[in-house]
Amino acid sequence: MALQAAKRLTSLRFIGIRAMSDEWGSGAGKGGGAGGSVREAGGAFGKMEAAREEQYFRKLRDQQIKDLRKHMEEEVSYHEKEIMKNQEAIDRHKKRITDLAKAEKKTDGSSSSD
Repeated sequence: MALQAAKRLTSLRFIGIRAMSDEWGSGAGKGGGAGGSVREAGGAFGKMEAAREEQYFRKLRDQQIKDLRKHMEEEVSYHEKEIMKNQEAIDRHKKRITDLAKAEKKTDGSSSSD
């Protein structure tokens, strides 16, 4: 009988139905685990501890997003600078090619008149 109840509970978890209270900090096992003695006890202190925990992780996530955004902005800036350097090099090489072509025409013209 206990085995059948365990199977039923397990099958409920797989289809997304939770067999527990939706309220965080209201006792042991709420929210996916014991969570420590304060949360196990439930009541106002358990709820307050659950709220603090959620606040901590929310702040941590916000800081990680902020750090990631800063890193990505630095990456974009770096690549923009690299693009400018490469564009300058391209322009330099094109000018050199033009100068060489002019010099080649000049030497072709003078060598054909000899």
